[in-house]
Amino acid sequence: MADALVLRALRGNARHLDLSGKKLRRVPKAVGRLFELNRLQLKNNLLSDMPAELQALSNLTELNLGNNSFETLPEVLKHLRQLRKLHLFGNKLEALSPSVFECLEDLAFLNLNNNKLTTLPEEICRLTQLKYLTVNNNQLESIPSKLCLLQHLCELHLAHNKLKSLPHDIGFLTNLKKLSVPRNKIQVLPEEIAARYILNGPSGNSLTKALEHYPEARKILDHASLCAVCKSSFLNTWLECVSFVDLARKISIVSPVHVVPIRALLCSYKCFNESGHQFYGIAIP
Repeated sequence: MADALVLRALRGNARHLDLSGKKLRRVPKAVGRLFELNRLQLKNNLLSDMPAELQALSNLTELNLGNNSFETLPEVLKHLRQLRKLHLFGNKLEALSPSVFECLEDLAFLNLNNNKLTTLPEEICRLTQLKYLTVNNNQLESIPSKLCLLQHLCELHLAHNKLKSLPHDIGFLTNLKKLSVPRNKIQVLPEEIAARYILNGPSGNSLTKALEHYPEARKILDHASLCAVCKSSFLNTWLECVSFVDLARKISIVSPVHVVPIRALLCSYKCFNESGHQFYGIAIP
């Protein structure tokens, strides 16, 4: 079946080939002759290696190797210099070859979820165009400070690992819009990020020391459970609460109004601007 699909792709000079879910233990070498190929889907197979012939795919921009049996990164990857998206989720990776990262300078998206990684190599900083990195459900105990050199990084997902801290240099990731670290062992958040990024729920983390910097947030978490407007749990948006408190310090409350008590505080700016409720009236001085 797979060979027939490859033959059809060769005849049509295909740019996209999907061999997902074919129970493949090897990639047909003929795939290396699809010189115009842009996207190659090999997810949900039994692959543990890739043939050297695939290094001829010089136009490949997206490769999906998710849900296979790779224990190490295929060395052929270093020759696919045009790659922009690489999926490696659901494999058996315990370490990543630094030499592969040195060659993937155009990579913008990297998915390493559901592996057995205990660390990331410092050479990950060579992925200078990386915008999206997700390493959820691994065994990471730390992340290298050099990762903080990835100036284009917009999203960093590190949920369900064994992280105890984050590097202070993470504050240098000025384009980072989303940082997710639930289900770790983090006790202290670097001050450089505590007020900048919204974490996707601190559940599973020990954030008591982090909250020492934000006594108002501590009061919120001690007394409040649901937002007064949207009824969402504060445990999912506690840093938005901190941002709200920071904003509240800069504004004046105009009388007569029904002020929101600390235990019924709103969870986000969206609810802050919601109409139709009677809890407060606030104006910029």
